[in-house]
Amino acid sequence: MYAFVLSLSRLQKQLILLGVDLGLIPVSLLLATFIATGSVPALADIWPFLTILIAAGAAASHGLDLPRIQLKAYEHRAALRTIAYAALVGAVCGLTGPAFLVSGSVGPVVVSFTMVLIVLSVASRLAMHGLLLEIYRRGTVRRRVLIYGAGQTGVQLAAALTTDNTVEPVAFADDNQSLQGMVVAGLPVYPPIHLDRLIADKSIDRAVLAMPSIGRQKQARIAARLAALGCEVSALPSFASLVGEGDLLDRVVPVDPGRYLGRDGLECGLDEIGDIYAGASVMITGAGGSIGAELCRQVFGCRPKRLVLFEIGEHALYQIERELSEGGDSTEIVAVLGSVADESQVTRALRDNRVDIVLHAAAYKHVPMVERNPLIGLQNNTIGTLTVARAARSEGVGRFVMVSTDKAVNPTSIMGASKRLAEMAVMDLSSRSEDTRYCIVRFGNVLGSSGSVIPVFAEQIARGGPLTLTHSEMTRYFMTIPEAARLVLLSGGYSAGGEIFVLDMGRPVAIGDLARQMVEAAGRSVRDADNPDGDIEIVVTGLRRGEKLTEELTVSGDLRATRHPKILSAREPRLSEIEIASALRDLREAIEVGDEAAARASIARWIENFGRPSEETAMAEAAP
Repeated sequence: MYAFVLSLSRLQKQLILLGVDLGLIPVSLLLATFIATGSVPALADIWPFLTILIAAGAAASHGLDLPRIQLKAYEHRAALRTIAYAALVGAVCGLTGPAFLVSGSVGPVVVSFTMVLIVLSVASRLAMHGLLLEIYRRGTVRRRVLIYGAGQTGVQLAAALTTDNTVEPVAFADDNQSLQGMVVAGLPVYPPIHLDRLIADKSIDRAVLAMPSIGRQKQARIAARLAALGCEVSALPSFASLVGEGDLLDRVVPVDPGRYLGRDGLECGLDEIGDIYAGASVMITGAGGSIGAELCRQVFGCRPKRLVLFEIGEHALYQIERELSEGGDSTEIVAVLGSVADESQVTRALRDNRVDIVLHAAAYKHVPMVERNPLIGLQNNTIGTLTVARAARSEGVGRFVMVSTDKAVNPTSIMGASKRLAEMAVMDLSSRSEDTRYCIVRFGNVLGSSGSVIPVFAEQIARGGPLTLTHSEMTRYFMTIPEAARLVLLSGGYSAGGEIFVLDMGRPVAIGDLARQMVEAAGRSVRDADNPDGDIEIVVTGLRRGEKLTEELTVSGDLRATRHPKILSAREPRLSEIEIASALRDLREAIEVGDEAAARASIARWIENFGRPSEETAMAEAAP
């Protein structure tokens, strides 16, 4: 049947539609006469009348272009034309009926004929529309699509896809709690917390982000999460922007940030270590941040008994608590607003909730910002980490996992140094702890996280450029937000105590190449010496204070295998207990009196080469 439909020419299809329209006229007249008079006239008696009505129908159909309306795109405006067609034929029936119909029955027959013809004409078109779509669907392999966002853009997209014979929209996902559980545009709306089950149960191949009003950063996070679940991801601008004035900022293109990794992703589940989190009381610090929020989602999927969300930002805490609470599972969600540097508050949160596992993701991470505010960065990143780690030991927490960064390796920035000191403090506690297993998880830049390079470049592309690059030779290791969270959870399960875990991240990505790829992915071209008529320029601004040209993942380079082929354990030199105590004492004193110079001097004393750029970074800074 599919092959037969495809073989029909446009003229043949139009003749079929015209034939159906005209064939309904005698049927409608016979039914109308029966309804009005209780009897069916002989065709021979009404044939001249029928001839007039069919001729009027042919003229009306041609005038309204009914046969030329594409059947698979039949909608309410086409239905209005069909109604107008029936009304015109009914009007002709009313004008010519007295010459052919029995006196006294003209009025009822004309009214009945018009109504019956309207109903049959619209119903036949809708029936043929449904039949045609079913034929197309059975004749092609259709991709099953999830629409993320059940607002106006999502509803318009769902309506547009109903006529597509290669795509089948199957469901909405939306953060709006008032929409969840409802049916919108014929599709059910699900909460995002159940995306993994939804995608698996409904065999979804592709997800489309239909939320043009949300920020690019949040879009990148959602896209990374969907991509980690095996979906191809695209973003859709508002339909109004497609025809509005000015440049179109977004296009319907894949937005999966994982395509910029330059390596295979960390594709694995949590089945092997899920039992560690199942039924446990888990506290996540920095729960509202990019990594913290994803940790919350993935731990929530392991069905812990209690999930304690510890976060200093009120709005971020509210957002993640609301999202998880919509999940409807048995896990108790406890939201704690507070600072990791507040010892009494941290201890109370651990004790009151009988926490078994701490995932410590709270940190100030933006290098230039921490460089300008060094004391608060050290207070939060170093002293805060020590506070939570000590409280975990005193309250009998079984596992403590610290989220760190590659900037802690041979640091040149205050942010990197603050994390390196925190690592050393945690390692010192690990060497003296019998009941709490401490470990550190260290990784590079996270795609789509707050302030990361991809959202920044995306915003600059949207403004028409230029893209700002600090150095043409700069490289970074990258991973996606779901990868980072999965690495943290797997490492927490693998840890026997005292390890520094790193991901085998392949070759570092050149930021200049990344900028070019993003410009081209947006349908633009790079403006440079070879292409002076290009759309967007890439401008090199120079390394910022504390910024390195390249990053490293280990201090010593001594990496050992773990149970997972892509997760490695680093062996690194450590300070003694006395040295750590001295370093932290000096740091506390500098913070208490607000002495930045003393804080930097303390860091330089205990962290080798701090403040002195690497040879290649020095060369880059010296270059004209």
